[in-house]
Amino acid sequence: MPTPTEPAGGHDAEALYRNLLEQVRAGLEGVSDAAIVGIHSGGAWLAERLAADLGLQQRLGFIDVSFYRDDYAKKGLHPDVKPTRIDFNVDSATILLVDDVLETGRTVRAAINVLFDYGRPQRIMLAALADRGGRELPVAADFAGVRTTLQPGQSLALSRDSAGQLTLTIEDDNA
Repeated sequence: MPTPTEPAGGHDAEALYRNLLEQVRAGLEGVSDAAIVGIHSGGAWLAERLAADLGLQQRLGFIDVSFYRDDYAKKGLHPDVKPTRIDFNVDSATILLVDDVLETGRTVRAAINVLFDYGRPQRIMLAALADRGGRELPVAADFAGVRTTLQPGQSLALSRDSAGQLTLTIEDDNA
């Protein structure tokens, strides 16, 4: 299923997730050593759902990139650092790296650095619920629920309610 391209506006996060799931299912078909690794926090939520829907719960991991970001000195430590947990062999695996919103590529670069601390995957594929453009590094999503554009000063934020339902909202950065 092709990735929809939409202008900035309201996005149905559950519909985007279903689109992403279909793409990932097709992309991992025939892959024998697949694993899913989510980037905290929104990417971890998505990775949990993907792993459950694809039967890969035993090959699910999570990464916090706080200490690996190249802008760590400027941004400082995020107050809600989560542990990285990868309980499977990364060597020679096909890793589906999952993030909620792909923009500059810096978070993905940091996550790849973390992965290589655990071993050498055969392949890393990237899935994002939303690809909003604005790349600063040569990083591209293999799978995206939506490719969209935002106005300057806006960002996308993924949230999850107590029932696990996802909501994707546009926020003003200066608000």
